Amino acid sequence: MKKTVLPLLLLSLIFSLPFTSCVSKKKFSASEAKVNKLQGDSLKTHNLLNECNLQVKVLKNEKASLQVDKASLENENAMGQDNLKMLADKSKLTIEDQAMRLKKLENIIQSQRDLMNNLKNSISEALVNYESDELSIYQKDGNIYVSLQEKLLFKSGSDVVDPKGKEALKTLAQVLNTTKDINVVIEGHTDNVPIKTNQFNDNWDLSTARATTIVRILTKDNGFDETRITASGRGQFHPVQTNETEAGRAGNRRTEVILSPKLEELYKLLNQ
Repeated sequence: MKKTVLPLLLLSLIFSLPFTSCVSKKKFSASEAKVNKLQGDSLKTHNLLNECNLQVKVLKNEKASLQVDKASLENENAMGQDNLKMLADKSKLTIEDQAMRLKKLENIIQSQRDLMNNLKNSISEALVNYESDELSIYQKDGNIYVSLQEKLLFKSGSDVVDPKGKEALKTLAQVLNTTKDINVVIEGHTDNVPIKTNQFNDNWDLSTARATTIVRILTKDNGFDETRITASGRGQFHPVQTNETEAGRAGNRRTEVILSPKLEELYKLLNQ
């Protein structure tokens, strides 16, 4: 009985060995595949982690750059606000300055207007005894014109002032000497009848000589400021009436005293 059992046990052991070997090899292969998969997954995860770390680094750099840009924009905005405030203050100041200049300009113009109106009234009162065909007084373009006819001042073709004319010029000078803020131009005018004498070559000469004579009477004889007066001869080229009639030609033979306000203060204000 014992002899029979032993062979059976050996035989059973021999047949069971291949099966055990086969099962262990399958388990090993499965484990190896699992390890390989885990290694692959680990590599993918590692690569993904590296990519994430790289993106995080890029985002940090972008964030830092954006923070720098933000700070720069905030500084620019602050500077812009300061500049706007400065411009607003400057604009406000400029408007105030312009308003002040305009007010000064208006005051100067009004002062000159009052000066000229008062001067015209004073001259009219001083020369009230002369006839309208001897002289006239009027305002034009901000100036005062005292137009003295030839019959009051000169004989025909002469630059010598008659006594009555000298008296009128003396009265005029007395008024002008009380006013310091005016300049004076003396303009001589003739009709269009040609003149040629030993003394005068043409109407230019005659009109200029007459104007110069009146300047001398106003300055040397009556003390008017020589630096504020000018003599000018305009011949027959600026008539105020027709030269076709004797009355018209008589009206053109005149000497005009043109009074203008001094504009230095006005020009100074405009040039500021």
